[in-house]
Amino acid sequence: MAMRALACLIPLCATPAFAQLRAVPTQPASERDALRGVEVILINEGADPVAAEGPRQIEVTAADGTRLVLERLPAPVATVAPGGFVKARYVPTAYAARPSVPATPGAPLPAGVGAAYPADRPPSVTGETEVLASRGTASGFLDRFSPHEPVYGAFGLQDAGAKLQFSFAFRPFDGAGALDHLRFAYTQTMFWRLDLPSGPFTHTTYSPELFADIPMGDSAAFGIGWRHDSNGEGPASSIDSNRLFARVTKAFDLGDGWRAEVTPQAWLFVGKQGVAPDLDRYWGNASLSLTVMRPDSLKLNVTARGNPETGRYAAELFASYPLGRLGGGFGIYLFGQAFTGYGESLDAFRRRDSHARLGIALTR
Repeated sequence: MAMRALACLIPLCATPAFAQLRAVPTQPASERDALRGVEVILINEGADPVAAEGPRQIEVTAADGTRLVLERLPAPVATVAPGGFVKARYVPTAYAARPSVPATPGAPLPAGVGAAYPADRPPSVTGETEVLASRGTASGFLDRFSPHEPVYGAFGLQDAGAKLQFSFAFRPFDGAGALDHLRFAYTQTMFWRLDLPSGPFTHTTYSPELFADIPMGDSAAFGIGWRHDSNGEGPASSIDSNRLFARVTKAFDLGDGWRAEVTPQAWLFVGKQGVAPDLDRYWGNASLSLTVMRPDSLKLNVTARGNPETGRYAAELFASYPLGRLGGGFGIYLFGQAFTGYGESLDAFRRRDSHARLGIALTR
């Protein structure tokens, strides 16, 4: 498998730093597989730190023999230490009309390489993915799904119980201009009181979102949309919060593969809120998230929100580390979660709590 990963490539542009940055792409099985994105390892073979910016385009040969020209996707600014590496993601933009040749930094693309995709088949449009399992074949446009909020199960002592969360985002349109930025997301958060007889689920929050996610260069993104939070109860006890929000994330390179992200968010409550007309007094109208992380290593995230007029605040901390780094081939994260303040659960937003939990996460 390692030998298959070393597909040959052709850099199309070069800088002095690029001469010491070697790009090693993972060989896709086919063109369709490549359309989901190809992971490329950028290795710094020099003696000085360099910007983690590989060649803009490279050529790769898929396992089925299809030759493709890949183009680098935008990514947060990062630095590669001497002897270190980072991962980048590329997508196909053209067919390569000639066999691959050995990499030569700065070499021009041979004639015929880079034949454009057919006009009626944009490279970003992918088809249905089928998975054969013991229950039969399941199908879906799996490349349209992406992580949203962390998917995890974390467990604490006494009344902390367990906190379980499931979340995903879906891109309904592809290659459709402005609609390509549209996202639908769904998050469900559940509180499981393992300390009580029969272990009931005491609170569940259902949170669909519809928003536009717009890149702003290589290291920032802007989002604007609508979010609904509900406890799923009937008219007598229903809490139905609707918010219009705007947020932006900006990434900063900290060196040695580490980066920081800052995400301010503001929202406006709209419509009726069931039996919680004072929710804004506890949740406020803004939040600020700070993240420090290194890919395939530790990630720390803290989010704070509150209402300065009422003096009610809350903060939540997430900490995660990939268990695969410890050996054994695990594809999960060791995950820690802690909360203090008002409104951890929608049903009990007027109550102040402090809880800490430890568990595993599937996404972070």
